[in-house]
Amino acid sequence: MNSEGRSRKRSASSMTLSFPIIYLLSANLGSKELQDLEEQIPTLTYDINEAEVILGKVFRKERVLFELRKLKLATEEVDPLERAASPSQARKRAKLLTPALASSDIDSDTASEAEVQRRLVGPTPTEPTVKVVKLPWFTESLKAGELLPMDDYVIYEGRKAPKTPVKAPQPPPTEKAADIMKRALADASGSPRSSRPRSSQGRRGEAYVSHPVRPALLRQTTSEHEIDTQLPPIPDYLHTTYSCQRPTPVHPPNEAFIEELTKIRRARTLTGDKIGVRAYSSAIATIAAYPYTFRTAQEVARLPGCGSKIALLFQEFKDTGQIQEARQDESDPRLATLQLFYDIWGVAETTARDFYNRGWRDLDDVVEYGWDALTRVQQIGVKYYDEFQLKIPRAEVERIASTVLAHANKVAKGGAGFEMVIVGGYRRGKRESGDVDVVLSHRDEAATLGFVEALVVSLERAGYVTHTLSLATTNSERGQVPVAWKGDAKKAGAGFDTLDKALVVWQDPAWTTGEARNPNPHRRVDIIISPWKTAGCAVLGWTSGTTFQRDLRRFCKKERRLKFDSSGVRSRVDGSWVDLESGPDGKPAPDMLTAERRVFAGLGLEWRPPEERCTG
Repeated sequence: MNSEGRSRKRSASSMTLSFPIIYLLSANLGSKELQDLEEQIPTLTYDINEAEVILGKVFRKERVLFELRKLKLATEEVDPLERAASPSQARKRAKLLTPALASSDIDSDTASEAEVQRRLVGPTPTEPTVKVVKLPWFTESLKAGELLPMDDYVIYEGRKAPKTPVKAPQPPPTEKAADIMKRALADASGSPRSSRPRSSQGRRGEAYVSHPVRPALLRQTTSEHEIDTQLPPIPDYLHTTYSCQRPTPVHPPNEAFIEELTKIRRARTLTGDKIGVRAYSSAIATIAAYPYTFRTAQEVARLPGCGSKIALLFQEFKDTGQIQEARQDESDPRLATLQLFYDIWGVAETTARDFYNRGWRDLDDVVEYGWDALTRVQQIGVKYYDEFQLKIPRAEVERIASTVLAHANKVAKGGAGFEMVIVGGYRRGKRESGDVDVVLSHRDEAATLGFVEALVVSLERAGYVTHTLSLATTNSERGQVPVAWKGDAKKAGAGFDTLDKALVVWQDPAWTTGEARNPNPHRRVDIIISPWKTAGCAVLGWTSGTTFQRDLRRFCKKERRLKFDSSGVRSRVDGSWVDLESGPDGKPAPDMLTAERRVFAGLGLEWRPPEERCTG
């Protein structure tokens, strides 16, 4: 049987089932798989607003919300308890759970009847909803020859937000989309499908003839088209999705455009859009590695991780010198407040949103209403908020690092032997740093055992360390033996690394002015202690940009079946430590930077100097 015959057979079998109106998400589907599924779905619509069910190869609610937002379908999530209840039970539960509102709380002149109902007793179960369902529900229903219950396949169910009424004269009523589809199915039941793209009739009579919904077209002048025919070839290293395989300079040619994208990514971070943050991070890392200045939007669209969305943003940036979304984010008072809270040391984006939801709008509110509920670290972050926002010049970074090393060798047994590398943004070439990160190691493994505590005590006594925010001795507690990888399950000690470290507040105790109090600003300093056998991993992990580190871990997992973190490399096959830093003769690396190079070589990665790991 040829492919056309098989397609007819599949279509005929699916027509015997009364599927709801289905919209098919294209995410994670190849072109062939997408085409095959479109042929099999008898009630397929290309207008997501018509859909009763959205079918997709997606598995997480966060990704679903991202896709719905991208397709401009506004929904309000249905409470799982309400979804499981009968309509009468749901209505009763809404009345019981929703506090009654006084009539004065509702503006009857502006609120519609439906809005008043929703605000008094909650949304009614009769409002149209759409379910986002895993793809196996459809394929397994076909195999079973009957519609399977959706409950085990539903990822998300939401009420479609009511559309703003159109005040212009309306056309005469037309047939409902469901009636049109059912009639079309009846007409087509005895005839073969056309190989041409399918179309469905929308509520207003528009024809939808392609899927997925096409993004806005990139307009292009004749001169721009001529430029596109002469674009330089995409460098080989940009054909990979791993930013750890690319050179990424601290000041790339398209730095101004990247700054605009970074502002949008920051807003996505503050609002908890993890999918959006990851997408923008990938695009930014790709653009930062592109060695030429963009001239056209098509030049952007061809790059991996960018596509039409980023290309359209570049077109806007090229035409106006800015991106409207970034400007809106900058002027959004809610985002400004979230950023204020997020900048408190010890406060993550989730906590920042919690502060905002409590009604706090500035640091005074945090102090007045929530001081006792803050952790000690957060209280210190509030106390030195303004000072922690000040950037640290390179010369001061070097002075602080030299002081740490001097105290390390003063405290060390024998009075010497510790070596140090300044890591973080300083090593990547930034002119100013937000904090100071240093990695210390010693060729004698006994010297690093439990050493971090003694070093902090020495710095405190000398007046340099005013507060210790965090002190971790996990590595020493297990005898500085690399942790065997035990699978993806969360466990104690899992995270960025398991090295001994001290995160401290630093202030230079010496000043020459006549002021009564020390005028020197408080700084954030991270002191990391690594055994010599894994010092290369520590230097690599603490030097590289965030996306570089993320992709390095992903590369090790996908391509090498290894688990990388700053405390060493482990095998995902048997969990054992993998020594990449010793030489062929088994001897340790002669210095920490050589050890870092050996980690690159052992992972099969081309060496990238720190100045080429600025992925953001």
